[in-house]
Amino acid sequence: MGAIVSLPISMASTFAMSCLGGCCSNLFSNMAATLGSSSLGTRLLYAIWLLLNSLLSWISLSANKAFLFPGRSCSATGECGFFTVHRLNFALGIFHLVLAGSLLNVKTTKDIRATLQNSWWTLKFLAYIVLVIVSFLIPNNFYVFFSKWVSVPSGAVFILVGLILLVDFAHEWAETCVYHVELEDENSNMWKNFLVAGTAIMYTSAIVMTIAMYYFFCHDNCNMNKASVTINIILTLLTLAISIHPKVQQANPKSGLAQSSMVAFYCTYLTMSAMASEPDDRMCNPLVRTNGTRKASVILGSIFTFVAIAYTTTRAAANSAFQGSNNSGPIYLPDELEYDGLEGQTRNQLRYEAIKQAVEEGSLPESALYDNSWLGATPTMTANRDLGLDVNDDEVNGTQYNYSLFHIIFFLATQWIAILLTINVTHDDVGDFVPVGRTYFYSWVKIISAWICYGLYGWTVVAPVLMPYRFDFEDYY
Repeated sequence: MGAIVSLPISMASTFAMSCLGGCCSNLFSNMAATLGSSSLGTRLLYAIWLLLNSLLSWISLSANKAFLFPGRSCSATGECGFFTVHRLNFALGIFHLVLAGSLLNVKTTKDIRATLQNSWWTLKFLAYIVLVIVSFLIPNNFYVFFSKWVSVPSGAVFILVGLILLVDFAHEWAETCVYHVELEDENSNMWKNFLVAGTAIMYTSAIVMTIAMYYFFCHDNCNMNKASVTINIILTLLTLAISIHPKVQQANPKSGLAQSSMVAFYCTYLTMSAMASEPDDRMCNPLVRTNGTRKASVILGSIFTFVAIAYTTTRAAANSAFQGSNNSGPIYLPDELEYDGLEGQTRNQLRYEAIKQAVEEGSLPESALYDNSWLGATPTMTANRDLGLDVNDDEVNGTQYNYSLFHIIFFLATQWIAILLTINVTHDDVGDFVPVGRTYFYSWVKIISAWICYGLYGWTVVAPVLMPYRFDFEDYY
């Protein structure tokens, strides 16, 4: 990656395209072998694939080049990079849609179609190359239509997925800390300090960022920025008040300042990031005026954006909020594969009973019953090895995530990247590299996303009060 960025832009596209042959095919195969057969390793490979495709799209846009068939891939006014970006992401998006359809209702790795998800990397990469070639044969007018009616709505859905993940993570983090505090063991004080310190740091950071926004971005003629910061403060105070309201606390005692602090921190960061993404035509963004660090900030910011999208995509695919009932069933210990010693058998049975009780009490999500990571690594693994099963496979008892949903989310991510790179983007005065997301469109996307995030979080804490019969709280049994 560093080599690509350091090359002159005229050479970068040639260098990148040279990697589309056997080199990249071998790279994916070797990475697949290195990461093993775990579900996490598989998801990481797809995330790296998305990251490389995003970087290649960004380089092609900056170079304004069409890698294949320039006569068909460029507009009459010489716009080649725009359509190349849409072609590359269209090809990868269609690839994921095909896999989504092929892997529908796969619930166990014993299904022969599961090998299509977890192996055959060379074949899948060759199929991607074929789709890229085909995408360059499609006329430009198709991508104008496709970006307007498919890419934009898909990108909006992907942003919503990311916001749901953030709200879910805020609740998960706070409830995990509270759970360990309530255990009253030797680690309870550590978890309590972690919860209190984390909450204080996030609220303090939100205040510091708010002050910085008023100082750097809210000048006399920057009405958009002034309004955005003020609304963000109002929503922060509103969600804080809702979180500590007595009725909310009664409905869900684990809801409180910790969750709202994370939401406030993230939404304040989104708002500040939106202002940093603005063009400087109104003299409201001083960060883009420093010539010495401009190119470095563009490069690092673009790479960070792509990594964040890849991470969001990978995390969303395995998150319980999007899973439904994909697992094939709870873990059980077959008699013929149970442990040779009474000690090993009792230990794992006790673990399972403890997890089952925690799920019934609401301390753990139901998905914990389907997770085999708590199993002891002795005779069962030995038995699996004797049967020719991969002891590193964490999906022996059922898939850890919904394969079809995984690829649908990846399709949404490819379309968001295509829109992010191309909508209202100009070369500006940055130099060789086009800044990713430095448009008013992207700024408003971030600002509105922050408002939606506040709304999602507010609904998660208010819903148990309005609809107690839909939630399993003891006060409403």
